Amino acid sequence: MALAAATRTASLAAAVLIVAMVAAASLEPAAANKDADALTALRSGLKDPDGALASWDPSLVNPCTWFHVTCDGSNRVIRLDLGKQKLSGPLAPELGQLDQLQFMEIYENNIEGRIPSELGGLASLVGLDLHGNRISGPIPLALGNIQSLKLLDLSSNDLCGTIPTSGAFKDIPASSFANNPRLHQGGNYEPNC
Repeated sequence: MALAAATRTASLAAAVLIVAMVAAASLEPAAANKDADALTALRSGLKDPDGALASWDPSLVNPCTWFHVTCDGSNRVIRLDLGKQKLSGPLAPELGQLDQLQFMEIYENNIEGRIPSELGGLASLVGLDLHGNRISGPIPLALGNIQSLKLLDLSSNDLCGTIPTSGAFKDIPASSFANNPRLHQGGNYEPNC
Protein backbone atom coordinates (compact mmCIF):
# COMPACT_ATOMS: atom_id res chain seq x y z
CA MET A 1 0.00 0.00 0.00
CA ALA A 2 2.83 2.41 0.87
CA LEU A 3 4.49 1.57 -2.42
CA ALA A 4 1.31 2.38 -4.36
CA ALA A 5 0.94 5.72 -2.53
CA ALA A 6 4.58 6.59 -3.23
CA THR A 7 4.13 5.71 -6.89
CA ARG A 8 1.01 7.90 -7.13
CA THR A 9 2.84 10.79 -5.44
CA ALA A 10 5.83 10.43 -7.77
CA SER A 11 3.53 10.25 -10.80
CA LEU A 12 1.65 13.36 -9.65
CA ALA A 13 4.92 15.22 -9.05
CA ALA A 14 6.18 14.23 -12.52
CA ALA A 15 2.93 15.39 -14.11
CA VAL A 16 3.12 18.75 -12.31
CA LEU A 17 6.74 19.15 -13.39
CA ILE A 18 5.89 18.40 -17.02
CA VAL A 19 3.02 20.90 -17.00
CA ALA A 20 5.30 23.55 -15.46
CA MET A 21 8.00 22.92 -18.08
CA VAL A 22 5.52 23.11 -20.94
CA ALA A 23 4.08 26.35 -19.56
CA ALA A 24 7.53 27.89 -19.13
CA ALA A 25 8.61 26.85 -22.61
CA SER A 26 5.48 28.32 -24.14
CA LEU A 27 6.13 31.74 -22.57
CA GLU A 28 9.46 32.32 -24.31
CA PRO A 29 8.18 31.98 -27.89
CA ALA A 30 5.18 34.16 -27.06
CA ALA A 31 7.46 36.94 -25.83
CA ALA A 32 9.79 36.51 -28.79
CA ASN A 33 6.75 36.53 -31.07
CA LYS A 34 5.60 39.82 -29.51
CA ASP A 35 9.04 41.26 -30.24
CA ALA A 36 8.88 39.94 -33.82
CA ASP A 37 5.44 41.51 -34.27
CA ALA A 38 6.76 44.90 -33.12
CA LEU A 39 9.74 44.75 -35.47
CA THR A 40 7.56 43.55 -38.34
CA ALA A 41 5.30 46.57 -37.79
CA LEU A 42 8.37 48.81 -38.04
CA ARG A 43 9.56 47.08 -41.19
CA SER A 44 6.17 47.28 -42.89
CA GLY A 45 6.12 51.07 -42.56
CA LEU A 46 9.67 51.68 -43.79
CA LYS A 47 11.20 51.94 -47.23
CA ASP A 48 14.42 49.94 -47.36
CA PRO A 49 16.19 50.57 -50.69
CA ASP A 50 19.36 48.64 -49.77
CA GLY A 51 17.62 45.60 -48.22
CA ALA A 52 18.94 46.15 -44.69
CA LEU A 53 15.80 44.49 -43.33
CA ALA A 54 15.68 41.63 -45.85
CA SER A 55 16.42 39.05 -43.13
CA TRP A 56 13.42 40.20 -41.09
CA ASP A 57 11.19 37.26 -41.95
CA PRO A 58 7.87 37.49 -40.07
CA SER A 59 7.33 33.75 -40.49
CA LEU A 60 10.21 33.17 -38.06
CA VAL A 61 8.92 33.40 -34.49
CA ASN A 62 12.32 34.34 -33.14
CA PRO A 63 13.72 37.70 -34.40
CA CYS A 64 17.12 36.94 -32.85
CA THR A 65 18.40 35.61 -36.19
CA TRP A 66 17.58 38.88 -37.97
CA PHE A 67 20.37 41.28 -38.93
CA HIS A 68 20.63 44.46 -36.84
CA VAL A 69 18.82 42.81 -33.89
CA THR A 70 20.52 41.63 -30.68
CA CYS A 71 18.79 39.39 -28.14
CA ASP A 72 19.47 38.24 -24.60
CA GLY A 73 19.66 34.62 -23.40
CA SER A 74 15.86 34.44 -23.26
CA ASN A 75 15.52 35.40 -26.94
CA ARG A 76 14.17 38.84 -26.11
CA VAL A 77 15.22 41.84 -28.22
CA ILE A 78 17.58 44.08 -26.26
CA ARG A 79 19.21 46.09 -29.04
CA LEU A 80 18.19 47.50 -32.41
CA ASP A 81 21.05 48.84 -34.58
CA LEU A 82 19.74 50.50 -37.73
CA GLY A 83 22.07 53.48 -38.08
CA LYS A 84 22.98 54.68 -41.60
CA GLN A 85 20.78 52.17 -43.47
CA LYS A 86 18.99 54.63 -45.83
CA LEU A 87 15.65 53.75 -44.23
CA SER A 88 12.73 56.12 -44.64
CA GLY A 89 9.26 56.29 -43.16
CA PRO A 90 7.80 56.54 -39.66
CA LEU A 91 8.70 54.85 -36.40
CA ALA A 92 6.03 52.29 -35.51
CA PRO A 93 4.18 52.78 -32.19
CA GLU A 94 4.51 49.00 -31.74
CA LEU A 95 8.19 49.53 -30.89
CA GLY A 96 6.82 50.35 -27.43
CA GLN A 97 6.12 46.60 -27.02
CA LEU A 98 9.85 45.77 -26.95
CA ASP A 99 9.80 45.74 -23.16
CA GLN A 100 13.35 44.36 -22.79
CA LEU A 101 14.91 46.79 -25.28
CA GLN A 102 17.97 48.55 -23.89
CA PHE A 103 19.36 50.35 -26.95
CA MET A 104 17.58 51.71 -30.02
CA GLU A 105 19.86 53.22 -32.65
CA ILE A 106 18.08 54.40 -35.79
CA TYR A 107 20.30 57.39 -36.59
CA GLU A 108 21.25 59.05 -39.89
CA ASN A 109 18.40 57.68 -41.98
CA ASN A 110 15.34 59.46 -43.38
CA ILE A 111 12.95 58.58 -40.58
CA GLU A 112 10.05 61.00 -40.53
CA GLY A 113 6.91 61.69 -38.55
CA ARG A 114 6.67 61.88 -34.79
CA ILE A 115 8.42 59.96 -32.05
CA PRO A 116 5.73 57.55 -30.81
CA SER A 117 4.75 58.30 -27.21
CA GLU A 118 4.57 54.51 -26.73
CA LEU A 119 8.38 54.51 -26.50
CA GLY A 120 7.90 56.02 -23.05
CA GLY A 121 6.89 52.56 -21.83
CA LEU A 122 10.30 51.03 -22.60
CA ALA A 123 11.33 50.69 -18.95
CA SER A 124 14.65 48.96 -19.77
CA LEU A 125 15.79 51.51 -22.36
CA VAL A 126 19.24 52.96 -21.63
CA GLY A 127 20.03 54.59 -24.97
CA LEU A 128 17.89 56.11 -27.73
CA ASP A 129 19.72 57.55 -30.75
CA LEU A 130 17.55 59.06 -33.47
CA HIS A 131 19.88 61.86 -34.58
CA GLY A 132 20.19 62.87 -38.22
CA ASN A 133 16.69 62.03 -39.42
CA ARG A 134 13.67 64.12 -40.40
CA ILE A 135 11.63 63.48 -37.27
CA SER A 136 9.14 66.24 -36.50
CA GLY A 137 6.64 67.19 -33.82
CA PRO A 138 7.22 67.58 -30.11
CA ILE A 139 9.38 65.37 -27.93
CA PRO A 140 6.96 63.04 -26.11
CA LEU A 141 6.82 63.78 -22.40
CA ALA A 142 6.45 60.02 -21.86
CA LEU A 143 10.16 59.55 -22.63
CA GLY A 144 10.85 61.28 -19.32
CA ASN A 145 9.24 58.31 -17.55
CA ILE A 146 12.08 55.98 -18.59
CA GLN A 147 14.17 55.98 -15.42
CA SER A 148 16.91 53.87 -17.04
CA LEU A 149 17.40 56.34 -19.94
CA LYS A 150 20.95 57.71 -19.80
CA LEU A 151 21.84 58.36 -23.45
CA LEU A 152 19.53 60.33 -25.71
CA ASP A 153 20.40 61.93 -29.04
CA LEU A 154 17.60 63.64 -30.93
CA SER A 155 19.86 66.20 -32.61
CA SER A 156 19.62 67.20 -36.27
CA ASN A 157 15.92 66.56 -36.82
CA ASP A 158 12.92 68.86 -37.22
CA LEU A 159 11.52 68.59 -33.69
CA CYS A 160 9.52 71.51 -32.36
CA GLY A 161 8.20 72.95 -29.13
CA THR A 162 9.72 72.87 -25.68
CA ILE A 163 12.52 70.58 -24.57
CA PRO A 164 11.13 68.65 -21.59
CA THR A 165 13.07 69.01 -18.34
CA SER A 166 11.40 66.53 -16.00
CA GLY A 167 12.18 62.91 -15.21
CA ALA A 168 14.91 61.37 -17.36
CA PHE A 169 15.33 64.66 -19.25
CA LYS A 170 16.96 66.31 -16.20
CA ASP A 171 20.30 64.62 -16.90
CA ILE A 172 20.31 64.85 -20.70
CA PRO A 173 22.72 67.50 -22.08
CA ALA A 174 21.49 70.30 -24.37
CA SER A 175 23.68 68.94 -27.19
CA SER A 176 21.27 66.00 -27.46
CA PHE A 177 18.69 68.40 -28.89
CA ALA A 178 20.97 70.55 -31.11
CA ASN A 179 20.14 71.41 -34.72
CA ASN A 180 16.38 71.34 -34.27
CA PRO A 181 15.60 74.97 -35.24
CA ARG A 182 12.00 74.84 -34.00
CA LEU A 183 12.91 73.35 -30.60
CA HIS A 184 13.48 75.64 -27.62
CA GLN A 185 14.11 75.59 -23.89
CA GLY A 186 11.61 76.99 -21.43
CA GLY A 187 7.92 77.68 -21.66
CA ASN A 188 4.89 75.44 -21.59
CA TYR A 189 4.86 72.08 -23.32
CA GLU A 190 3.33 72.29 -26.78
CA PRO A 191 1.70 68.98 -27.79
CA ASN A 192 0.79 70.27 -31.27
CA CYS A 193 3.62 72.50 -32.41
